[in-house]
Amino acid sequence: MSDSSIVRFRGVIEAGLAALEAQREQVNALNVFPVADHDTGDNMVLTLRAVVQELDRLAGDSGGSPVADVDREDIVASVARAALLGARGSSGVIVSQLVRGAAEELASRPGELVDPVLICAAMARAADQAYGSVRTPTEGTMLTVVREMTARMASELAHMREARLPAQASALEQNAVIAELVERALQAGRESMQRGPELLPALREAGVVDAGAYGLVVMLSGIVGALRGAAPVPLEHAAGARATQPQHFSTTYRYCVNFVVTGTGLEVRRYVPELEALGDAVLVVGDATTLRVHLHTDDPDAATALFDSAGAVSLLDIADMRKPGSGDTVRALGGSPPQAMSEERVTRTPTEEVSGMVAVASGPGIRSLFESLGARVLDGAPARDGRDGDSSSSPSPYDLLAAVHATDAGEVVVLPNSTEALRAARRAAALSEKTVCVVDSRSYQAGLAAAAVMDPGRDARANAEHMERTIEHITTGWVAPAAADDLGGRFCAGDAVGFVGEVLVAWGQPREALRAVLERLADGAELITCLRGADAPLDDRTVETLAAGEVEFELSEGGQAGVWWLLAAE
Repeated sequence: MSDSSIVRFRGVIEAGLAALEAQREQVNALNVFPVADHDTGDNMVLTLRAVVQELDRLAGDSGGSPVADVDREDIVASVARAALLGARGSSGVIVSQLVRGAAEELASRPGELVDPVLICAAMARAADQAYGSVRTPTEGTMLTVVREMTARMASELAHMREARLPAQASALEQNAVIAELVERALQAGRESMQRGPELLPALREAGVVDAGAYGLVVMLSGIVGALRGAAPVPLEHAAGARATQPQHFSTTYRYCVNFVVTGTGLEVRRYVPELEALGDAVLVVGDATTLRVHLHTDDPDAATALFDSAGAVSLLDIADMRKPGSGDTVRALGGSPPQAMSEERVTRTPTEEVSGMVAVASGPGIRSLFESLGARVLDGAPARDGRDGDSSSSPSPYDLLAAVHATDAGEVVVLPNSTEALRAARRAAALSEKTVCVVDSRSYQAGLAAAAVMDPGRDARANAEHMERTIEHITTGWVAPAAADDLGGRFCAGDAVGFVGEVLVAWGQPREALRAVLERLADGAELITCLRGADAPLDDRTVETLAAGEVEFELSEGGQAGVWWLLAAE
């Protein structure tokens, strides 16, 4: 197939993608089945975007040279693989199977002109492939729409005078005849979409049509417009789900998990029973060398571990379905993405920022301070000293991966601010395909000092190095009630204890302990900052009087529990 044919094909697919991107949020708003995660539009866009990127690679438009001697079979095989690797979520996986089915039919007829007969055959195979990918197909969804569109297309084909085009037919003639056929099928698709709520109670209760069905109709409208050299056929606006519907919430499992397995001799159905024992919404599609896996589960590690002996796991996507309004996911795990993929696969539109920042924090004041410095804040309660995190409340690697991906920037700096969160952050960084740099910040004081020097215009590595150097010049201290009696008899539980770094420097009454810590921190310092805890026993004026001297002093509301004052000198 010539480069001009690639350009024509790309133009049609790009038109479908553009129409879908324009209605992306509308599709998201309709999403209530199987989980109201409001990301169907995102997932379908990712799949088509991967196809366009692969076509660019084949044509040499992505910065490289065109692939030599590419024919129709090469193109459709590459496109099918790109769609599979680019898919995310159940809707994306089903779209990838529509693409694969159509591609396989086209590849099976080398040299045959792409005309209505071939398009109808490709549509029928696409419908079969999509239905076959779902263990228990649900009617009222995009599966029903594509099946009924195929039936209408076959009926129309029987009455077309020009179902077969001569070999010398021009590109314009091809486009016009194909557009006529697809447009008639599209009308059946719209009608089928509108009947969806009659077939699926979840749609009827929410007062919506199926998001995937709507997205498919939008995409095909864009394709028809491109074939006719016109704008997409307009669609009637579909209202979003009723406000009573939950956003991105599952009562059964926490995580929506997607990943790819590459190897040899892979069997599509072999792993389905084991995956279903770990969760639901299981989809496994692909071939003997590449599988795309999707499921909802509480244990992503167990799901990926099933494939340890089968091949390499990559492109791990995890979305937390227990966080209201969360449509963000993570893309993770090992090695470079396949050639068909690129960093464009990130679901959010990139901004001018080179790097973003994620910080773990608790306490309203501390959260607010990190947010004011540009950080995306993830909840994580510290232990009494503000350094070592409480493992029961520290974020998991999956929580951190979700936060990393939720940043608009392609590179991310993470400030864990506790020992437990530091371990989880390092695990998340090892999994992520984004560039993630974890700063060794083990206290809020150090984390805030580091966040203050963050420059979004620099890459993550440069920012992390600057932050590490900043932390080296920070001395931390804290004053809190003692958790237990001192074995040496110096203080009792509830007495004030004051530390500078790891060293206990004062105990007794809160006033005296705070004074001692401030005096130690003031030695050689230019600035002392103080974060007041939720239960601090001294008023701010008293604290400021104790800190009076030649060193500048800044007191802020931290709101942290269990620690009266967190201090830092620089």
